[in-house]
Amino acid sequence: MLTRRHAIRLGLTTGAVGAVGAAGGLFQTLTSGGSANAATAAGAPAVTPFAVPLPAPKVLAPYRRTSTADYYAVTMSRTSHQILPGTRTDVLTYNGTFPGPTIRARKGRTAVVRQINALDMPASVHLHGGSNPVEHDGGMTDTIAPGRSRTYVYANEQVGATLWTHDHAHHMESEHVYRGLSGLYLLGDKAEDALGLPSGRYEVPLILRDAQFDAAGRMVYTMDDAENRTTILVNGAPWPYMKVEARKYRFRMLNSCNLRIFILCLNDGSQVTQIGSDGGLLPAPAATPVLVLSPGERADFVVDFSKYAPGTQLTLQNMLGPGPTELVGQIMRFDVGEKSPDTSRVPDVLTTLPALPKPAVERSFELRMDEPGTGDKAYINGKTFDAGRIDTNIKWGDTEVWTVTNTSTTIPHNFHTHLVQFRILERDGQPVYPAEAGLKDTVLLFPGQTARLQLTFDTHKGVYPYHCHMIDHSAMGMMAQMKIS
Repeated sequence: MLTRRHAIRLGLTTGAVGAVGAAGGLFQTLTSGGSANAATAAGAPAVTPFAVPLPAPKVLAPYRRTSTADYYAVTMSRTSHQILPGTRTDVLTYNGTFPGPTIRARKGRTAVVRQINALDMPASVHLHGGSNPVEHDGGMTDTIAPGRSRTYVYANEQVGATLWTHDHAHHMESEHVYRGLSGLYLLGDKAEDALGLPSGRYEVPLILRDAQFDAAGRMVYTMDDAENRTTILVNGAPWPYMKVEARKYRFRMLNSCNLRIFILCLNDGSQVTQIGSDGGLLPAPAATPVLVLSPGERADFVVDFSKYAPGTQLTLQNMLGPGPTELVGQIMRFDVGEKSPDTSRVPDVLTTLPALPKPAVERSFELRMDEPGTGDKAYINGKTFDAGRIDTNIKWGDTEVWTVTNTSTTIPHNFHTHLVQFRILERDGQPVYPAEAGLKDTVLLFPGQTARLQLTFDTHKGVYPYHCHMIDHSAMGMMAQMKIS
């Protein structure tokens, strides 16, 4: 459970209010209702909360299958999509959908994805959380020119996990992701299948993001603007509702925002059961009343709706700003129906993580950016990103411990590594809470916080980035490169 003690350890106290701009306090008292015209405060056409059903992201079918591989084709293009009711918005898309289609891959089967760039600007497709060779990682400068295509090959040798794809073209990634270039990549495996978790139509993706719209329904992009992106979208729809049966559901949640951190809870205060994070399943289920997700992080969790009477309406709420409570304080609503047969379960043991090897090297990293009004640069260890510079040299096969500190005074950051999943050893000298006990590739750090991470570099060699995944910050320079050789 995420107790108040854990919240303090995460920095989720009133002392962090200024750091995230939360209006009226960090832990807000929220109701299940909201403004009848929820988007008006953001200058957009009016939206009635919980008036549109939750869309299901399209699952991309392979155009070819062999005994060992699945082949996909994806076109990046500019199109229009109805996000706000009654109006169409220009967005950047994978295969014309917002968000992009979901690829359901399997451990041990190679996914071959041909990405066709029909945009008028370069793009790079990164499989976030994937362990892939450099040429298939989708790096910042390894871009696809307009009118050209590139084939990415994913061997899928890692354990099952909730991964995602997004643009990574440096200095453009922030706006490209904001305007829609992202999609889920759900990697399954036989060990997970055998657990009996909710599956099929009871396994539901929830892709969270925020946006700002103008009076014409156009998406407004301004670099490093967390304050005005106050329309909350789930699977591309504003404040949707979902009809659920009174039984267990598994939710695969992604925070695909550029900047917004979510602290999520059900409005009745009941607990959910978190079963996984970035890199796959947790060792054991973690009952918690709160889910904490910074940009790029994923949470895999189960809600048992069987304890609710038919007709119950539950709101998924957000306890963290910035923005008005009636806008950012609510995410979606669950409308509970009749009971249905349910043979799914959540076992007491989900997976066994490998023992932590003895580290050969310890390193320290400081994340900082210019405070508001003092500049527009962001740094790792005092340096902005330089594609021609190697910041960290790593011996292949080594295990290292990285101590990462957010030295900003008022600004939260997070820290994401390409190629490797890590284990969080501690936060500010204290053990992590159970939901952070699994494999991670992104860790949240509020101002002044420190986390110690253990990483093993025993898969691929080459040059990979690490960066803040509050993606506007990485576009401002908070990114560096490691060379594994």
